[in-house]
Amino acid sequence: MITSKTSFLALIGNPVSHSLSPVIQNAAIQHLGLDLIYLAIPCEYEDLEIVLNSLKKVNCKGLNITIPFKQKVFDICNEITPVAKKVQAINTLKLNKNKDWIGTNTDIDGFVYPLEKLCLTKKNSIVLGSGGAARSVIQGLIDLKLSKITIISRNKNSLNELITLFKNDIKIEGFLNTHPEIRNLIQETNLIVNTTPVGMSQTTNDDALPFGQSFWETINSNTIVYDLIYNPSPTPFLKFCDKKGCMTIDGTQMLIAQGAKSLSFWTNGLEVPFEIMHDALKKYL
Repeated sequence: MITSKTSFLALIGNPVSHSLSPVIQNAAIQHLGLDLIYLAIPCEYEDLEIVLNSLKKVNCKGLNITIPFKQKVFDICNEITPVAKKVQAINTLKLNKNKDWIGTNTDIDGFVYPLEKLCLTKKNSIVLGSGGAARSVIQGLIDLKLSKITIISRNKNSLNELITLFKNDIKIEGFLNTHPEIRNLIQETNLIVNTTPVGMSQTTNDDALPFGQSFWETINSNTIVYDLIYNPSPTPFLKFCDKKGCMTIDGTQMLIAQGAKSLSFWTNGLEVPFEIMHDALKKYL
């Protein structure tokens, strides 16, 4: 039962109406018997600082941070973990004893979770998009010891930023989506990861594939295709790739794994039940 003593956790972003984080987090919280509740709170871009400062004054124990705030939130944190500093993206906050925000990143752990048993060492990968999510994905691919990463994006500036950030850690290159070499790269790569929002549940277009359907004519059946989007599941992109014979992975396992890591962070290392979260999500979907 929710009382005046109940503390809360929240997802902060815009939009958040599509998020399934409350489903998995509240299932785990109930299973663990914690006096907590998890909410999704929409926030306007210009209001982030005032919202986060206000939450310090109430029963808030921690936050997840999503689009478009994963980099903006750096300015509000008093302490940032090494992994968040490395990828320059924060997705999880908690308050220290002085009521200051500590920022970390659990997206990397979430991203690698479904890939760890696939033997990707020395393989090649393509990352679609160059936003905040791409930073965590690239670090995850580095941790999995891939040999080469190619980023494809519409944004030249963010593309160059990513290459500069990771060029000392792995062989990395970037192309704008109009580059003629891309067709050959798609045909030859081992793993493709979509970090763009194209295909989210807000769209009703079955052809909503990153960069358009014709972009993917050369994909081959040996390629693993991983879409970070989990709603809908599968996305139009994964449906297309499945018909091509590719192994496909949606964002469900990443959502659960990063959520479990966040809840453990908020509860000082408590073991979080992955299967409880998974079952709750399965029932909801």
